[in-house]
Amino acid sequence: MLMRPKNRRRQSEPRWRMPAINWRRLGVAGAALTTLTVFAMLLASTLDQPIERVSVVGKFQRVSPMAVEEAVRSRIRDTGLVSVQLDAVQRAVEQIPWIASAQVARSWPRALEITVTEQVAAARWGTNGLLNTQGDLFVSEARHIPSELPQLSGPEGSEKLVAKRYFAVQGRLVEAGTRITAMRLDQRGAWEFDLDNGITVRLGRRQVDERFERFTATGLKLIAQRASDISYVDMRYTNGFAVGWRDGERRVASGSTQQDDNPDG
Repeated sequence: MLMRPKNRRRQSEPRWRMPAINWRRLGVAGAALTTLTVFAMLLASTLDQPIERVSVVGKFQRVSPMAVEEAVRSRIRDTGLVSVQLDAVQRAVEQIPWIASAQVARSWPRALEITVTEQVAAARWGTNGLLNTQGDLFVSEARHIPSELPQLSGPEGSEKLVAKRYFAVQGRLVEAGTRITAMRLDQRGAWEFDLDNGITVRLGRRQVDERFERFTATGLKLIAQRASDISYVDMRYTNGFAVGWRDGERRVASGSTQQDDNPDG
């Protein structure tokens, strides 16, 4: 008996075919892209006109608009309104002493508009330096220093630290009817400040915040009563403070007679 072989279905293997390319459509897209590129180049060339005017706006006290314009002119001499590097112009303006920040914008068709903000001097630093309200030394050799500014000093690099403490305590003292005219941080880390009545307050190196609080609670009362007789107030004591009188006498006004710090600290 003959056995007929079973029919085996041939499984067709998938075959990869390259997708059909519509060359006509591709050519149209390429031509359109080329046209747009050329148009953009022509537009940029048309708009990139020489800068003829620089407008400077802001509230000016220490810097003149002419000084700002002179700093900008060297940056825009060989460039147009489109190709000008606005960030480079901004950096050039912000390098001018007394300029805190600058904003630069294009003003069509042929002008730049520059808005500047001046620094606000909050304190002197050392002999001729000036600190802003953030404690940054923005002028190291100022020609003109406002006489009402307090004088801060300390080791190199301590500008922000000294300014931070000054800002923290000045408001408290103004509310009490006095103000700081000078604050010093020495190389050993000891603090002291002068009041507008000529009295020096010594806080020392340790527990500076606590000592200041004790001064406002007790020392200020004595100063209000005897300011003309007092030379300094020394807060470097455990629970109280000592007073140096203008006649040369020195005595502990209240609390313990034991100092927290060494006499020189």
